[in-house]
Amino acid sequence: MTPEREGRTETRERASAGTRERAGQGNRDRMPAGATATSRSRTRLDQPRAPRRRLMPEWDPEAFGALSERIARFLGTGRFIVWMTVVIIWWVVWNIVAPDELRFDEYPFIFLTLMLSLQASYAAPLILLAQNRQDDRDRVNLEQDRKQNERSIADTEYLTREVAALRMGLGEVATRDWIRSELQDLVKELEERLRDEHTDGHPGRPADGAPNGTPGDARAVFPDGSPRARDMDDR
Repeated sequence: MTPEREGRTETRERASAGTRERAGQGNRDRMPAGATATSRSRTRLDQPRAPRRRLMPEWDPEAFGALSERIARFLGTGRFIVWMTVVIIWWVVWNIVAPDELRFDEYPFIFLTLMLSLQASYAAPLILLAQNRQDDRDRVNLEQDRKQNERSIADTEYLTREVAALRMGLGEVATRDWIRSELQDLVKELEERLRDEHTDGHPGRPADGAPNGTPGDARAVFPDGSPRARDMDDR
């Protein structure tokens, strides 16, 4: 064997060995190791699952419910009754007066009875579905009203307790009128004491019955003035 053929054969063997090594490493990277190793591929948690194919047709429940409510509202109106009456009268008159080759439902109008039964069989479930949706809405509204009432009652009780606490606190505060009445009582008490001392023979009382430097009337302590002026002075 020539050196060129030996070099080519060695090159092919190296290339095939590198290819097998890369394939084995790729398989090791794809397959999980350890006790959790499985033959299935990994599921990406950051991506939604692919939709499954279903044999049954799919529809939007909200859109179907809204359509049923519109139909139920129309069935409960006078317009529907008028239109249904007109159609029935036209149906009966046409199949009685029209020529024989143009009549499509002769007496006893079996096809008309079948159509009315079909309309009633569809109208009843649609009306029930609309009523169920209305019941669900009423239940949600009642629950919200109940919670709102509970919050209102709690707020009212809190405000009542706060008002009672304020009233109790104000009852312990000394007001201006209360201080004025207390001072007047003190002045009267002082006058009575001075009068008693003068009666016992203590000198130094002027002619008007009050001691020197002491006013003989409460008006000397509280001068006359309009209540508005006294309020402004107190403020």
